Amino acid sequence: MRGKAQHWIAIGIAALPIVALVVEFATNGLGANPIEEITHVTGEWGLRLILISLAITPARRFLNLRNIAPMRRTLGLAGFTYACLHLTTWAILDLGLDTGAIIEDLTERPYIMVGMGAFSLLSILAITSTRRWMKQLGSRWIQLHRIVYVAAILGVIHH
Repeated sequence: MRGKAQHWIAIGIAALPIVALVVEFATNGLGANPIEEITHVTGEWGLRLILISLAITPARRFLNLRNIAPMRRTLGLAGFTYACLHLTTWAILDLGLDTGAIIEDLTERPYIMVGMGAFSLLSILAITSTRRWMKQLGSRWIQLHRIVYVAAILGVIHH
């Protein structure tokens, strides 16, 4: 399997957790604290997908699965999408976009500051993940995208 089919299968698989969240919300309302449930599910899947995307390179090398390399970017961007949903849920649904409450959470809870650092790094990676940026940055693109390892470590610490 190659090309676009592989890409769409990866997107379909990555979308399953959000579909499950929607179904769960529609059927039983996500329990006593739905905002907390959405926050946890989106954050955990964001981290999982980033880690799975990082596992593609060793799988490709050690298991001789060369055709899975393009999935790395797709799954990484899917992980970033979940991180965006995670941050949005926290900032809008949980804190009502109250700037004071957001700043208070950032300063009083170090794990939130660490998560914000991970999100900032992932944002840079998502912005520069296009073919245009790859071409424009040349070999520096690879160096820049190595910060995904730092973002993943920060994500694990945040979790």
